Order: sequence, then structure tokens, then C-alpha cells
Amino acid sequence: MQINMNLTVGQRTLRSLHVSEDMVRAYAQLSGDYNPLHFDKEFISQTNFKGLIAQGGIATSLIHALVAMDMPGPGSVFLNQNWKFPNPVHINDTITAEAVVTSVSKQRSIAKMAITVTDESGKKVLSGDVTVMQTFKNH
Repeated sequence: MQINMNLTVGQRTLRSLHVSEDMVRAYAQLSGDYNPLHFDKEFISQTNFKGLIAQGGIATSLIHALVAMDMPGPGSVFLNQNWKFPNPVHINDTITAEAVVTSVSKQRSIAKMAITVTDESGKKVLSGDVTVMQTFKNH
């Protein structure tokens, strides 16, 4: 059997998502994260944030979809994730994740990628790197 890891260093892909109030509510139901930063306008007005913000997991879920569906694609799993959140994602933002392959081990079917997520104004809301493994095998 041969592992299907057809990535090359420098290869890129993008995936975008519009973050809605319904999405934030659904994420809270799934995760249990009902922090008032996501729901309470009076509470958020007493913070440094300018408007309600989405849970960080929504931004990371965009990366999960990018890896699982785009690059490397179906059958891939995370071995490691390392990220920072320099700015919040606000409700009604459109965010775009970009992954750039930084190294590939075709023998082990493992790749490392630099990750950046930006909002529609180009402000970085997440940055980091991931290590992924392609588990899909050709017969």
C-alpha cells in the first residue's frame, strides 16, 4: 500500500466562513461555552472589545475544515496544533484561513503547515502552525 501525501512545500489553500449569531449560539450548545462575551451586549460594553465576539473554537473549526476537506483532505488528522489569537472574531465577520505547507515527509505521510486566519479587513485573528497526517491509503 502507498500513502497518499501529495503536498509540496509552499503549497497554499484558503477557506472562508461568515460568522453569524446563529453559529455562535449553535457552537455554545455544542461546546457549553456561554461566556457573556458572546451573548451579553451590556457585559461586552464594559470590556475592551467593540461588540460581541465569537468563541475561538469557531476560528479553529475553519482550520479543521480546511485540513479535513481541502489540504491534505479527506482522511487527514491533526497530530499537533499551536495557535495564538491576537485579535477577536466579531459576530458578522467573514474570516479566511490560509494554510501554507512548510515541510513534508512523504514516507511518514506527515506535513507541517503555517496557519493564518484573518478577518475581512485583513486583521490577523489567529496564527500558528499544525502538523497533520494523511491516513488515506491507495490500494
